[in-house]
Amino acid sequence: MALLLVLTIFVLVSCSKEKNKSRLSVYLTDAPGAYDAVNIDIVGVEIKGSSDQGDNGWQPLSVNAGNYNLLEYTNGMDTLLSSVELGAGRISQLRLILGTNNTIVVNGSILPLPLYTPSAQTSGLKFNIHADLVGGVEYKLWVDWDANRSIVVTGANSYKLKPLIRTYTEATGGAIKGNVQPAAAQAIVYAIAGVDSLSAIPDAVTGDFLIPGVPAGTWKVVADGNNGYVDQTIDNVSVSLGEVTVVDPITLVP
Repeated sequence: MALLLVLTIFVLVSCSKEKNKSRLSVYLTDAPGAYDAVNIDIVGVEIKGSSDQGDNGWQPLSVNAGNYNLLEYTNGMDTLLSSVELGAGRISQLRLILGTNNTIVVNGSILPLPLYTPSAQTSGLKFNIHADLVGGVEYKLWVDWDANRSIVVTGANSYKLKPLIRTYTEATGGAIKGNVQPAAAQAIVYAIAGVDSLSAIPDAVTGDFLIPGVPAGTWKVVADGNNGYVDQTIDNVSVSLGEVTVVDPITLVP
């Protein structure tokens, strides 16, 4: 299973009502894809306190189970999957368990989207966390899909789900925000630093885009135009911890 596993460090973001309890909140968000819908069947979220890599010691969390269209949670939008109070202590891993009712909508047609790795239905999609929960502290974690790169085209009207996911918290980086015109360019925006690449698809009406969870550092922003429009690049975009960097408006030309 090809997953992008990102080690996340949790920090204090707010106080819980009970000083001897910690609150863990898990959110779902997405990097956009060029489909009508990508519907993912989420049935469970679990955490593990030990560093054991085996299948024992997992604790199920209360979860808002259901079928989620990933494309509804782009450009800074998200939805709450789970928010629970836990005793103080160490957690090392989180896993997301998927059901079988996964579908993709292409040109108005609803097609099945079977998992590329059936283990995701049983053992789940696992992420390393390694955090010490402190009483009275709330910890926020985002599970960020890349819908476009998570879909494998296997033939005519045939697709499979091969999840490509990263995780981040409020304090692991900043964000890049901007606007791309015209809508006819159907651009995809990339933030690139070395071998790291993050992406967003601008809103079809406003042209606004937001790339959240960008690690602090210097990035190159590329607006990749389609339909004959020429790409445009903004170099030396500085991203700081906990801040939103707004880049100049981008207008693509044919």
